[in-house]
Amino acid sequence: MSVFLYFILPVVGGYALSSVYLLRNPHVLHRKKRTAFYCTHISHRGGGGEKIESTMEAFTHAVEQGTQMLEMDCHLTRDGHVVVSHDENLLRQTGHDADISSLNLQDLPLYKESLEVTFYEGRYSSGADRKFALLEDVFRKFPEMPVSVEIKENNHQLIEKVSDLVRRYNREEITVWASVKSGILEECRRTNGSMPYSFSGSRGVLVLLLFYSGLLPFVPLGESLLQFYLPRIINRTYIPEEGILRNKLVISLLEKVTMRKSLFKHLSARGIQVHLFVCNKDDDIKAAFEVGATGVMSDYPTLLSSYLCRNPRPRAATTEENPGAL
Repeated sequence: MSVFLYFILPVVGGYALSSVYLLRNPHVLHRKKRTAFYCTHISHRGGGGEKIESTMEAFTHAVEQGTQMLEMDCHLTRDGHVVVSHDENLLRQTGHDADISSLNLQDLPLYKESLEVTFYEGRYSSGADRKFALLEDVFRKFPEMPVSVEIKENNHQLIEKVSDLVRRYNREEITVWASVKSGILEECRRTNGSMPYSFSGSRGVLVLLLFYSGLLPFVPLGESLLQFYLPRIINRTYIPEEGILRNKLVISLLEKVTMRKSLFKHLSARGIQVHLFVCNKDDDIKAAFEVGATGVMSDYPTLLSSYLCRNPRPRAATTEENPGAL
């Protein structure tokens, strides 16, 4: 007992105090991350609640409403074109049970005339534009707009083509690699390490473990964005297919474990932006910002712009104000 009191307790106490101090003052160990963009308004699938998701009409509308980032997913057609689409299989979006990779660009069907909004059950969007957009067209039309590109499949050709387009349009500082799967994200980074990237699913879990163990302030992080569900939308506006996520107790636990304001504040202080999604109601947008999100992702860019107009957010430091990075 005496050994414990004289040696172990001081060590544990010193570790705990150091961890708490560095959690609140990360600049002691880490220079603030450098990014060429700071986004509070992010349009999910280009704002798929107001126009057909991921179409040029949706992207154009979102930009007109003041969005600061477009979020999208990409797939490769059989003849090698990078198409913006959330799904590889077209059944949900078009009614045709076919994969994008099995079709040439000219053979892609049109989107349905009316498409249900994934994160707002019972709500539908429509628009004049029902064609699948090319990533190149997005880059060409919006040369200065930050874009988050999620890669869902470990397709080296797709990743290479996305990287080539990013380089061709000189967008390496404002185009973000995103993927839930660590292996895919690692392949993206190997292909183009100059682009900022977000946390994968497993890296996000690791951050939580580091946070709760007190180790997070001591660990360097290469990611520039954390993009995560706002748990409170689950079983409200978003009805998941996974049975476990329909359990209220599970969602309550998930919210308590993940929505930690001190964690988000620490990441933000290190220059890592925290984007919570998909917030399609005013009270969800408010909840996301109150818990410490630096940005909110929505299917309704007009709604989000209206909220931000009524509740302006403080502007963060820009790249020039933060010359250092990990």
